[in-house]
This record gives sequence, C-alpha cells and structure tokens, in this order.
Amino acid sequence: MPSLADVLAALDGWYPPSTAESWDAVGLTCGDPGERVERVLLAVDCVPATVAEAVSSGAQLLLTHHPLLLSGVHGVPATDPKGALVHRMIRAGVAHFVAHTNADVAAAGVSQALADCLGLTGIQPLDPDPAPALDHLTVLVPAADRDRLVEALTAAGAGAVGNYDQATFTVSGEGSFRPLPGADPFDGEVGVLTRKPEQALTVVLPRHRRADVLAAMHQSHPYEEVAFTLTEQPRLPGGTGTGRIGTLAGSRTLAEFTEHVAARLPGTAWGVRAAGRPDQPISTVAVCGGSGASYADLARARGAEAYLTSDLKHHGTVEAVTERDTGSAPMALVDAAHWATEWPWLPVAADLLRRRFPDLEVAVSDIVTDPWTLHAR
Repeated sequence: MPSLADVLAALDGWYPPSTAESWDAVGLTCGDPGERVERVLLAVDCVPATVAEAVSSGAQLLLTHHPLLLSGVHGVPATDPKGALVHRMIRAGVAHFVAHTNADVAAAGVSQALADCLGLTGIQPLDPDPAPALDHLTVLVPAADRDRLVEALTAAGAGAVGNYDQATFTVSGEGSFRPLPGADPFDGEVGVLTRKPEQALTVVLPRHRRADVLAAMHQSHPYEEVAFTLTEQPRLPGGTGTGRIGTLAGSRTLAEFTEHVAARLPGTAWGVRAAGRPDQPISTVAVCGGSGASYADLARARGAEAYLTSDLKHHGTVEAVTERDTGSAPMALVDAAHWATEWPWLPVAADLLRRRFPDLEVAVSDIVTDPWTLHAR
C-alpha cells in the first residue's frame, strides 16, 4: 500500500500547488504523510456528512475540491464547527487534502471534466495558461559518447516531453576542428585539422533547469570545448488554464441544450436555468466549473454561443443577454448549481489514483452537498 506521501506526490504532479491562486488554501489540512493509505474518498466539500462517510468507510484520506480552512484561522478548537471536523478526522486517522484552483486549471481538471461530461469536442482552455518555458539544446557529440550524454542530460532534467523521457532527435554528420597551441584535445593533434563523425543531439529542457543541464553537458561530454546551440522556445498557449471551450456533436436550441446539461450533471434542487432565447441555436459552448461569471466576456469573444457556469448574478446576466442584444442572438448564459458543475471532476481524479496505485481502494461520494435543498417555481 502507498504512503500518504506517495499519494500526495501524485496529486501534486497532476494538480501542481504552484498553479493555485494566491488566495487559495490547497494541500494537506491534516494527516501524517508517513501513514499508509488503503482507501481514499473523494468529495466536493469537506462537511460533516462527507467526513462521516470517510470515517465510516474506513478511508485514510478524504480528498475534496473545496478547502475546509480557506479563511485564515488562529486555532482549531473542537468547540468550533471546522475545528470539530479536524479533530474528528485526526481521531479517526483520516487525512484531509485539498485540490481547489490548482484542479480548476489542470489538464485533467474541473472544467475539462465538465466539458467532457457534456460531450464537447475540440476542447481547448478558455483562458489558456502559457506552456512551460522551454529551451532547445543541440549539442555535437561523437556517436560512441551519445548515449552516455543522453543519460546525463536526462538526469539533469532535459528530454522530458509529457509522459516520456529521453526524448531526443539525432542527425549524423561530420565535425571538423584544429586544436591550437595550449589545447588539450580528447581526439586529434595540436595544429592538425581533424575530421570526425559526430552526431547533432537535440533535446528540450525546462528553462529553469538550464544551468543544471548545461553543467551536466560539460561534465559528461568528452571534448574540452563543447559545440552547442541553445535557443528559447516562445511561450505558446498550453493545455491548462481556466474554463474550456468546444463544440457540441450537433446544433441544439438553447432549450434543448439546457435540458442536455440537466441530464448530464448530477441532480440538485437548484437545477439548471438559462438566460437567452429558447430557440437560439447552440453549437459552440464555453464552460467553467464553479463561479465563472468573470469569464463571460472572454467566452463571448472566443465565439461561444452559450456559456455554462455557476453563481451568476442578476445585473451581469441582464447586461449579457439584454443590453448586448443588438439584433443578432447574444451569447446565452446557462447557470447550474456550483456543486454540480464541479462533481464530474471527482471520477476523473479517482481514475487517475486507481491507475497510479492499483492496490488503492478509491471511492467517490455521491452525497449532494449543494447547500440549496428546496426549489419552488
């Protein structure tokens, strides 16, 4: 069985804490990283009902999307509602871990799961983050020393592309050089022009590992003077970011799309509501799990005909669908329960854990923790 530290390392890899908003509180709330984990329970909220479920099911880890201690606290006494939950989890040996805004923007995150849940195709981030800053390194090396150099560059952080390492490209050619007085050549003689078969080895590397990779290159290369080229790749849009935008399999009216959303998302008393013309055709859809009202203008600019998110307010909705109605159909807004737009991420995260840790028992809570419990028309 993995340790809690093993599980947290995997989660931090999928949902890097560095991508969380500065105001957020992600990571481990309570728990001992050295303890073994046999069972994990995933939920949107850390509330009495989900804590009780974790305890009764024998889970050693409760993973939630929303933080328990988002606002700053000076203590967690058992007389405080949140403190009482912390005490209950500690007594039962249940660790609590949060992946919040870092899970929102992830490639396998909340908005991606929401877009997949609706069956969108051609999905891209609505507000993409820049791809990681990369360098391209091409170094000339004798063929016999290529593999040793690749191993050294890999150990220093070069040659990693997605789920692959030692990703390289090699071109064979002929190198020439003439050692001058004072040189101590690995091959050839001082004053004599030398031609040798060489290979041009190209790898990518994270820019922040540049110094380490260049040091490894010089230390493992047989030549006294290493011929290399280093270039910076432009910061292109990456596969992570806030929200998603994609296309429906077939055009639907807004009324049909609203029913489609209601059928795909878990049921809540809040349900799903839409602002716009019921017969408006919808093909391009933008989504943002949770509270995404601030991205409505961006969704419109990206060509979305409907934007699905949560917690929309009256005035912003009026402006979006009424004041912007200049004859052509404005972008429709579709509002679902906050909890419902984020729950589809839980099975995705659960599947990642099962595949990484086959011996781990992983469950997803189906307790509806949306706070709204009644709805009357």
